[in-house]
Amino acid sequence: MTETSATHTHHIGEDYLNRPDSCGPALPVSELRVIDADGNDLPVGQVGELLAYGPNVVKGYWNRPDATAETFVDGWVHTGDLARLDEEGFCFIVDRKKDIIIRGGENIYCQEVEDILFEHPAVAEAALIARPHPVLGEEPVAVVSLAPGQSVDPEALRALAAERLAAFKVPVTVFILPHALPRNAAGKIVKADVKALVLTEPAA
Repeated sequence: MTETSATHTHHIGEDYLNRPDSCGPALPVSELRVIDADGNDLPVGQVGELLAYGPNVVKGYWNRPDATAETFVDGWVHTGDLARLDEEGFCFIVDRKKDIIIRGGENIYCQEVEDILFEHPAVAEAALIARPHPVLGEEPVAVVSLAPGQSVDPEALRALAAERLAAFKVPVTVFILPHALPRNAAGKIVKADVKALVLTEPAA
């Protein structure tokens, strides 16, 4: 994060080999916490919002006092990431807080589903988004682009997800776009733009 001067954890050598899906523990001069919606610290292994503290954390946003007050509390920056910490303090990012999909009261972490879709050799990019549902509130929809020269049946991707995930996490449909997914200047997929595309482009 820019707010942590780009570096807050470290992960190298044997630690990385033992936990390749972690971003590592906090730097020696820094700290991490995971909290629930009420701001209470969560036990080891539970998922909540990740907070960071240390000399590398900036004081606030330039000329944005309201945003500063919301994001920086008592020196801790609210990252907006959902994460868990293990018993040795290693951090595992689960998803972005704003990207979580709640289907009939069940939480769906987009990154978990996207990672499985990425395992298919034809998939170059994947994004899971929420589509409104009249009863469940939201339902998950996958949007993918393919590697050059590749093709895949959308149902094959749903089947891949169904092999690895609980039924409520499986995308109800998969849209395959003929072009790359929209990204911002930092290279991150812009899910609001992905949603706009899905509303106007038919499924493959």
